[in-house]
Amino acid sequence: MRNTANSSIGTRFLLVAICVSASIPATVAAARGLGLQSPAMHASLLDDTSPATKPHDATYLIGSSDVLAITVWKEPEISRSIPVRPDGRISLPLVGEIQAAGRTPVQLEQDIATRLQTYISKPDVTVIVEQINSEKFNILGRVIKPGSYPLSATTTVLDAIATAGGFQDFAKQSGIYILRPNAQGGQSKLAFNYKQVIKGNHTEQNVRLEPHDTIIVP
Repeated sequence: MRNTANSSIGTRFLLVAICVSASIPATVAAARGLGLQSPAMHASLLDDTSPATKPHDATYLIGSSDVLAITVWKEPEISRSIPVRPDGRISLPLVGEIQAAGRTPVQLEQDIATRLQTYISKPDVTVIVEQINSEKFNILGRVIKPGSYPLSATTTVLDAIATAGGFQDFAKQSGIYILRPNAQGGQSKLAFNYKQVIKGNHTEQNVRLEPHDTIIVP
């Protein structure tokens, strides 16, 4: 009797093991169907042969002294960070001299890719403006460090004053104004009362600066 019972138990364990083994492939297949993979399975599906998504900028015009990061996929000898020369041009291997100033990053990508097609099949080019040095604003008068400064997209009048080191003694903080070039070839005059703005009044005067704005601190 005891041998018969042991044999029955062994048979049951064998049947369970067979069922479990049979269910594993089905479970894996179901997981795959649902898009579920183990880390090992997921790693095996990764493909590093496609280029990264390219950031595009169709509005900004590159200027002299801007620094560009130029990447040609799978071509490290050509890829580099390079400043735009005062004549508005850059030089790259296989590309040679090419105009950069006055072009958008997207246009320059296309220009470089066209030049490279002679040497590379379907060149994938990315151009990113790393540093904007061509757009500047001026701040003059009674500030610690008057002069011309690079302009970022978020520079306000308060930012400009801070960049210039703040006010000298006897600066007329309520009489500051911004001279802004207009389409007619003249200049518009925008008032800025520092004493009011720092108190939270008339904060609309703290405008974002535009290229070639000149702040006057009397």
